[in-house]
Amino acid sequence: MRKPFNTIGILGKPNNPEVAETAEILYQHLGEKVERVIVDQQMAKDMKLASEDSVSRNELAQQSDMVIVVGGDGSMLNAGRLLANYDVPVLGINRGYLGFLTDISPTDMLQRVDDVLAGDYIEELRFLLFAKVYRNDQQQGESEALNDIVLYPGEISKMLDFEVYIDDMFAFSQRSDGIIVSTPTGSTAYALSGGGPIMHPSIEALALVPMHPHTLSMRPIVVNIESCIDIVVADTNRYHPQISCDGQLTFPVEPGDRISIRKKRRQLWLLHPSDYDYYHVLRTKLGWGAKL
Repeated sequence: MRKPFNTIGILGKPNNPEVAETAEILYQHLGEKVERVIVDQQMAKDMKLASEDSVSRNELAQQSDMVIVVGGDGSMLNAGRLLANYDVPVLGINRGYLGFLTDISPTDMLQRVDDVLAGDYIEELRFLLFAKVYRNDQQQGESEALNDIVLYPGEISKMLDFEVYIDDMFAFSQRSDGIIVSTPTGSTAYALSGGGPIMHPSIEALALVPMHPHTLSMRPIVVNIESCIDIVVADTNRYHPQISCDGQLTFPVEPGDRISIRKKRRQLWLLHPSDYDYYHVLRTKLGWGAKL
């Protein structure tokens, strides 16, 4: 049995007056419902809160029985990479654009939050990816992603040559603008724009989506989530490409480097309202499959 939500943490997009306003309303409401409410230091500064309720992001993750993220999907991606390491449930209040992950509207958030506190919610686990970069078999960097890991040239209109290995077997070589390795969570993000498939979040799979391949035969491929993906950047590349994780974390790679991508052991624990409907989200957010 899950422990009750006695301590609730609030994270949000910093330096955003609308987010701060919503977080303030939420903070005041929760103060009457639970034992303690704590707020990320930057958010607390935006909200002008007393210091005893202001904690670091790591302290917030460690001390909270539930974390509420106020912002857009970018805020949830940023928070999710941290919170997945602490086995803490996460609820999202949408103050962004689409709101695939932050699916509660500010207009009815107080009732929705009360429902969650009463145990009326849906739980869902989302897995993350973990990437390491090797140069001459020496690790150069690492990062993780909830949506996608993208290899790209770093300069506009420059093409890359690389090879992809799946479970140590050569899969294909490619000359393109790069490749997107996407989780089901990320299948409605950048990978969708690249022509990748929409994957239901419950599917344990990865999509490898080429970016503007210089051939007519290259198509996305979906593989098992337990697959080990290795991307080897060709020595012949004249440019220094980069790796992007969720479009938020980037680091450079060199010709000849190997990018190793695996499933992260820990998962993000999401909470949704009890009437959450993934297909309704697709129809309303993307206009997908709407009735004619």
